[in-house]
Amino acid sequence: MARPPRREPIIPEAPVALDSTGEALTSTLAEVFGPEWATQIGAAVDEVTLTVPADQVAGVCITCKTDPRLDFNYLRCLSVVDYVEATAEFEVNYHLYSLDKRHKMVVKTRIPEDSPAVPTITGVWAGANWYERESHDLFGVVFDGHPDLVPLLLYEEFEGFPGRKSFPFHDYEEW
Repeated sequence: MARPPRREPIIPEAPVALDSTGEALTSTLAEVFGPEWATQIGAAVDEVTLTVPADQVAGVCITCKTDPRLDFNYLRCLSVVDYVEATAEFEVNYHLYSLDKRHKMVVKTRIPEDSPAVPTITGVWAGANWYERESHDLFGVVFDGHPDLVPLLLYEEFEGFPGRKSFPFHDYEEW
């Protein structure tokens, strides 16, 4: 008896729901990052997103921190998403927050699987140091110019990148 075709899971998407602060930030970003920047402003759920080419990440982050209209003085998190199966890329996300203006956003960039590198932003936010080391440990992303990209979570001899979807977790046996 033939098996029925596998159905792909239906993944629900939350609608965009920016509040007035998010709407104002979207307008401000359009002013700050004019046509000279290759940026794309968007939104996901309740957060403004700014998608930039990898070579512009450091410049965009510096502007996000130093422009008084934005004033992003806090890097909340740096995350990497594995889209290798779909697009052969990783997405690096910089989650920013302004403690004074109380607005938030995410700067996104895509890097290819075969050369996963992006400039470091440790010179912009010192807190990026450990986030970048963690991302290097788990996904193999190289942060060009990082002061000391030694392992943070894994030991020196660990082989592979356990954050990647392709990492063979099934090869390990529990003991």
